[in-house]
Amino acid sequence: MTKPATTPPRTAPAVARTPEELDRLRANLGRVALVPTMGALHSGHRSLIAAARDHADTVVVSIFVNPLQFGPNEDYDRYPRTLDDDLAICAEDGVDVVFAPPVEVMYPGEQMVTVSPGRMGRVLEGEFRPGFFEGVLTVVNKLFNLVRPDVAIFGQKDAQQLSVVRRMVRDLCMPITVMGAPTVRDADGLATSSRNVYLSPEERTTALALSRALLSGADASVTGPVGILSAARAVLDEAALATPPVAVDYLALVDAHTFGEVPNDFRGEAVLAVAAWVGKTRLIDNVPLTL
Repeated sequence: MTKPATTPPRTAPAVARTPEELDRLRANLGRVALVPTMGALHSGHRSLIAAARDHADTVVVSIFVNPLQFGPNEDYDRYPRTLDDDLAICAEDGVDVVFAPPVEVMYPGEQMVTVSPGRMGRVLEGEFRPGFFEGVLTVVNKLFNLVRPDVAIFGQKDAQQLSVVRRMVRDLCMPITVMGAPTVRDADGLATSSRNVYLSPEERTTALALSRALLSGADASVTGPVGILSAARAVLDEAALATPPVAVDYLALVDAHTFGEVPNDFRGEAVLAVAAWVGKTRLIDNVPLTL
């Protein structure tokens, strides 16, 4: 009797905790794709890993909860840290190397020199989270210097982050290709996020208004910027009366390349972006549009 075919187990990724350990591994990796993460890996991260596999010989996943991008009243201390589970996911998905440095390795002393995002980083997320993109670009710059990837993969869900990283790479002449991967959504439409675990069942139901608002805006794209924003805002206004309510930080239609708000006669690539609170959890989402 023929035995059924079995899939051979994945080899556990090599884990580096210091630049020296990473450097020893880096010597023979060929073309490298980096997926920068803060851990608590979910299906969205796994889609980035799959995309990385398509574009390189070796996939490196970094896992580091970056204190520099958290404000004084944000969730740095309670941000989920699940390294053992993350390593298991990396093994299942064929990741070759995991770089998981402790804070004292990435920031051995006061960080006096940082990377400014310019005006792109002072709007939307940058307005509501002052210093956020400075922290993001500084740690991404460090990761690029340490891993030395040929390709870096970021998720479109963090569209503004993707855009400012691309601008940093361009403006600082970094020999890296930055690629964006589409947003992954759960079956109910909520964009995957490590922060979704904070939501109660009732809050999650309310949070679905974000993706509904974006879909309504996208459906109204033929009406131009005013119609797009009006359609999306109508959904969010209704959700503001729900129990628990949605409290909107911003709803904006912006140029995909500059993240400046678009004029009424705009034509080209745009992003409809929203950020809102549901209970004590802040969520972001967006959809790309072509007008």
